Amino acid sequence: MDIVTSQMLRKALPLFTALAVSVLILTVSSILYLGREIFVPFALGILLSFILAPIVIGLQRMRVPRMLAISGAITFATVVITALGFVIAVQITALVGEIPSYRTTVQQKLRSLSESAQAQGDGPFSRAARSLEEMAADIQQMGAPASLESDASGTLPRQPIPVTVENGSSIIDTVTTYVSPLLHPLATFGVVVIFAIFILLQREDLRNRFIRLAGTDDLQQTTAAIDDAASRLSKLLLFQLGVNTAFGLITGGGLWLMGVPSPFLWGILGGILRFIPYVGGIVGAGLPMLLAFAVDPGWSLVIWTAVLFLGVETLLSNVVEPVLYGHSTGLSPVAILLAATVWALLWGAVGLILATPLTICLVVMGRHVPRLAFIDVMFGDRPALSPPQIFYQRMLAGAPQEAADQAREFLRERELATYYDEVALEGLRIAHEDVARFAVRDARLDTLRASTLELIDDLKAIPVHTQKRRKKHLTAEAAAAVDAAGPDQAVTRVIQRREDLAPEWQGETPVICISGVSALDEAVTAMLSQVFNRQGLTSRHVGWKELQANPPTAEDARGVALVCLSFIEPLSIVHLRQAVRQVHRVAPKARILIGIWRQRDPAMLSELRRRVHADALVTTLNSALAAALEMSGPRAVPETREKLRGAEPADQTRVGAAVPAE
Repeated sequence: MDIVTSQMLRKALPLFTALAVSVLILTVSSILYLGREIFVPFALGILLSFILAPIVIGLQRMRVPRMLAISGAITFATVVITALGFVIAVQITALVGEIPSYRTTVQQKLRSLSESAQAQGDGPFSRAARSLEEMAADIQQMGAPASLESDASGTLPRQPIPVTVENGSSIIDTVTTYVSPLLHPLATFGVVVIFAIFILLQREDLRNRFIRLAGTDDLQQTTAAIDDAASRLSKLLLFQLGVNTAFGLITGGGLWLMGVPSPFLWGILGGILRFIPYVGGIVGAGLPMLLAFAVDPGWSLVIWTAVLFLGVETLLSNVVEPVLYGHSTGLSPVAILLAATVWALLWGAVGLILATPLTICLVVMGRHVPRLAFIDVMFGDRPALSPPQIFYQRMLAGAPQEAADQAREFLRERELATYYDEVALEGLRIAHEDVARFAVRDARLDTLRASTLELIDDLKAIPVHTQKRRKKHLTAEAAAAVDAAGPDQAVTRVIQRREDLAPEWQGETPVICISGVSALDEAVTAMLSQVFNRQGLTSRHVGWKELQANPPTAEDARGVALVCLSFIEPLSIVHLRQAVRQVHRVAPKARILIGIWRQRDPAMLSELRRRVHADALVTTLNSALAAALEMSGPRAVPETREKLRGAEPADQTRVGAAVPAE
């Protein structure tokens, strides 16, 4: 193949990929649509098995035989579903018989609305009023005796012609007429139950087969991930079922007390529709509100019905669900609406109800199976970018307030030093790569620098957590950042008091942080100084250029116990050694800490420690804080040194005062 052809194929590759993906989507959609008679029961069976799995596992832990546990769970589910179907049939039958009696109330309300709209003059409301008036006239004619009606010409209608009806149907025909409509739902229900039974019986075998398809490169990790995903998904669906059942019972009971006809029908439908997040509860309130409009001559019943649904939905969404499963289904709002549209198009009303559970299953698989990771990226609520990448993007865009809001969410669970190390500093390392290759410069570089400094200044007001934090629901982005960051290091909970420091550290400003000449050095140095101040080591930061313009004297260095030289990446080892010598000339008694925030190579760090004569050389803010606290020599609690060296990340230490563990 020649070079020209190769280049043309390379340029056309994205188009071929897009076409292949489109063909694949159309093929899968066609298969799902044409095979819905098979796939719908199978999907229902999978969801039923996920819901019943925790019950079966619980019974097995109680020494109940596996087959008996499955039979008991299936029998319980069958009784519940049959009872719901019976209640729905009874309620619908009663409602159909009562609908004609609401004609007068609806007619009066429509006439009242028509008169009210007409009183406001000509225009859209007047046209709507005429439509309401015509509707009221139509309703008035509904059910009127034929002898009192007249045709368009004003003449009385013709007398009806008597017709004799002979019933020649047999008992078999009658039974067939009533039983035939039930055969398809009963057959579907039977297939669903059979699928659920076999899935529960072969749970481990199906898991192993799925692991084989997902890949056996790391069998232990894959098994743990899939077991964890299946367990979480089962609990999520079971909790959703319980919450939606509670929603149906509360709303049904409330409608019954208020006198709305067929209250339990609306409770059951509301609970089913609530499987559709965000809009399911609102849609479920529509029909009972419409019926309340037809039943009550006034407006109080409609208002109280709306208050009931709104109050129960608010309580469950903001109080119960966050406690049970963190409120989030793991799907983005756009993905939920898109999934509801697609599944409803493929499978109708059943697809609308199954949309969220089925998409949750797909997203969970995408989260734990590398080959299906694109599903989690497309439909999951986790951020598509890593926390450092999001931080860098916001700084480039000049949106420090957005970053500050997410940082506050993060700081509900972790300390500031952890946020700076795992999110901000990592983001600035990415930024440094772009700055070094001149991809970010001039105005964009100024925006990056100013936004970062504004964020740091904004986080200055974040209080130090000295008490046990309350667990709160985090946004998806903040939760992803917390998971990526891991636990706090023990050093982040060590807070010094001035009287507990060594004498040379009790000055007004014992720590001076000096930033390098890079545009990003100042931002990292400001973070370092802020972390020191939070931990009780009073510090301030200055720039290297500022010191060159106004050289400090020995008098200026009086009371300085530690000088921190901060660089994203130093110019050279010679430059570092020269900076250390200059510090020693001005402040001979001060100790020197060097922060090289981009360097991660252990061999290079070892070489730097050998050639640069400093008291400490660090690459993270946490390690810089640990070194400074070690140098400060606490006196009140001598064992603090040992805790700094060997404490677990969950430990918390405060010199001079105990801090409760989280």
